[in-house]
Amino acid sequence: MGDDIDATLLAAIALGGGLGALLRYGVSLLVPHTGAIPWPTLAVNVIGCFLIGVLMVSITEKWTPHRLTRPFLGVGVLGGFTTFSTYAVEVRTLLESGRSAVALGYLGGTVVTAVGAVVLGMAATRRVIG
Repeated sequence: MGDDIDATLLAAIALGGGLGALLRYGVSLLVPHTGAIPWPTLAVNVIGCFLIGVLMVSITEKWTPHRLTRPFLGVGVLGGFTTFSTYAVEVRTLLESGRSAVALGYLGGTVVTAVGAVVLGMAATRRVIG
């Protein structure tokens, strides 16, 4: 692996990941965690999935991007912005606190809304860019 590592690619992903994590933190400050549902995590995951739909259509169907665009934006920014690990911990916390119905609703609801957001992002982008 040593000689095959593309330092520019890794730097793009790392920079994007740092920016995405900062954006996620910003959302956590703006969107209060009230009630049983972890709204900040749900918000970043759904927004991030919508944006990945926009990105993928844009760079695969409309434009020929720079080779670092997808790693920087897709893997880095959106990968750092969205968070499966926090989502998994929150589901576990809800289960451990005896809120099984909420945990299962959050577990399934996040998947459904996230996949729906990708589809919506793709459809909206196709409509806008023709």
